[in-house]
Amino acid sequence: MTLEQIVIGLIRIAGSVPVLRWAFAGALIAITVDFSDLFWMGVLDLGGLPNYQTFDKWIDVVYMLTFLWVANKWDGPERKITLVLFGFRMVGFVAFELMQIRPILLAFPNVFEFWFVFIAIRRHYWPKYEMTRQRIIRWLIIVLVLKLTQEWVLHGGQYLDSFTLFEAVEAMWNFIAFWN
Repeated sequence: MTLEQIVIGLIRIAGSVPVLRWAFAGALIAITVDFSDLFWMGVLDLGGLPNYQTFDKWIDVVYMLTFLWVANKWDGPERKITLVLFGFRMVGFVAFELMQIRPILLAFPNVFEFWFVFIAIRRHYWPKYEMTRQRIIRWLIIVLVLKLTQEWVLHGGQYLDSFTLFEAVEAMWNFIAFWN
């Protein structure tokens, strides 16, 4: 294990902790810190991150466990769905680890993450919003489509694999500037 892996791993673990206090804000922090790998890999020169996908998936388990800890205190269908989605992602995680084939991540998208964020938003801003069966199905479809889109960008098309954070920000800036 390189010093760079240790530093980035500790940053990712620290980024997971706020969700234990603030479900919604903490989830956003954890997800933002998850994406900060691009930045840290471009800035740090402490031995690199060999086999980044495996490292990333293992360290993702840390923030997912903090999400699970919080969700386990919920009740009703929100809790049950969250637990099932966590289990589904763990099956995909194990399959990916055994086979090291990125399309497996498309077959087992981390819907758990997006569902958790949605429920954290709902519980924070709209606590009286009733989660009927129809609404649950509708929101699960929305969350699934959003997550599949993200998984395709990351693992299907692998569009960010060749970017550092600085290059990604520059590309976004150029895209936005083009329309002005």
